[in-house]
Amino acid sequence: MTSLPFSPKVPRFGERRHWRWRGWTMAYSYRPGPRSDAPPLILIHGFGGSIGHWRHNLGPLSQQYPVYALDLLGFGDSSKAATAYNVSLWVEQVYEFWRLVVRRRAVWVGHSIGSLVAVVGAARHPEAVWGYVAITLPDPGLRRALLPPFARPLVAAIERLFTSPLLLTPLLGAIRPPKRLRPWAKIAYENSDYVDEELLEIFSRPARDRGAPRALSRLARGASEVEFCPNLLDLMPEMTTPGLLLWSRGDRMVPPRLARPQQFAELQPNLDLRELDYGGHCVHDEAAPQVNEIIGNWVASHRSEESINVR
Repeated sequence: MTSLPFSPKVPRFGERRHWRWRGWTMAYSYRPGPRSDAPPLILIHGFGGSIGHWRHNLGPLSQQYPVYALDLLGFGDSSKAATAYNVSLWVEQVYEFWRLVVRRRAVWVGHSIGSLVAVVGAARHPEAVWGYVAITLPDPGLRRALLPPFARPLVAAIERLFTSPLLLTPLLGAIRPPKRLRPWAKIAYENSDYVDEELLEIFSRPARDRGAPRALSRLARGASEVEFCPNLLDLMPEMTTPGLLLWSRGDRMVPPRLARPQQFAELQPNLDLRELDYGGHCVHDEAAPQVNEIIGNWVASHRSEESINVR
């Protein structure tokens, strides 16, 4: 397995900081870019992720733009709160972070459920979002379309059972050792070499925090309650904020053939779609050089268009 060297003299994930939101502690990192007039990027991880999952993106992207990355409530080094988790909660967290810390229109860059946060944030708070990048965007509405009405109560009951603390607490104890996470993590990657010891520690370390079992139960239940998720097919036609949709054709967790990226692109004229032939669900980590280049060039091209239009 190829090692991934980095200089210990430079904070790999930027300067780690904390802030308080609704009485909870939130963790974030910051790396300044070379130009103060460049739009800042806010990186929003996916389910089970954290700031560390941007390990191959934070540094390269900060060579062009100021970069912030934050741990969503319930994940990473943020509080494992006893609250009802859903996309709207995380959208408000990121928005308050933008309002209090960033304070300039930014590009919201999300992966998986973080991309759903980015899209909904752009729809609800356009004053905060200069543009958004959605990497493997899950569609809650797809499940509504696939499940017949008569089956939904049964499926909901089964999910409540399997997201109960009585079942999830011992499960969390069983998967806390990083090596036991390896088979699950490999599902999200096309090349298993990227499922290294560092990645397993990134995924497993928050599970040792106080309150983690209770938070996991609430997180799992929130992720399954799609009725509380916005319908993207309703949101996107009304949106005017520029967007970039990135997908890997090898994604086994949110396969593009089921997730309808082409339909999203047709609904929103300002949405660019890029599909990659390499990488799995975590394509931002597995194909980081390509993804970083695509994001950097996309932001630069829209900055050029904006300056031309201003003239």
